[in-house]
Amino acid sequence: MGVTGPIRVVVAKPGLDGHDRGAKVIARALRDAGMEVIYTGLHQTPEQIVDTAIQEDADAIGLSILSGAHNTLFVKVLELLKERDAEDIKVFGGGIIPDADIAPLKEKGVAAIFTPGATTVSIVEWVNANVRVAA
Repeated sequence: MGVTGPIRVVVAKPGLDGHDRGAKVIARALRDAGMEVIYTGLHQTPEQIVDTAIQEDADAIGLSILSGAHNTLFVKVLELLKERDAEDIKVFGGGIIPDADIAPLKEKGVAAIFTPGATTVSIVEWVNANVRVAA
């Protein structure tokens, strides 16, 4: 189809987690790397996140969770993308996610997980290498 223009990423804070400093840092790093970033703000439902991603014609959704609800919320976003025939939107995430939960999340379709200590450079590099790779 030949999509052109910058990569579009929705950065979202699903659930009741009220800490968004990391999400804002990631949003800014992606923006500074030339991507279009839509930050949804705090307390978003999976439905709101998926609606935003589809409406904004996003290439990816970056989820940030510190509340421990990653197994539920990440999976719900993936299920909604499938229901809406939007599985081409890659989902990656970060936050406080135990090592034991990473492989099962990836098996369910989360493309990448970034835990505390991941650098903004590594996240930007991953997005550039794995989301809508330029033709």
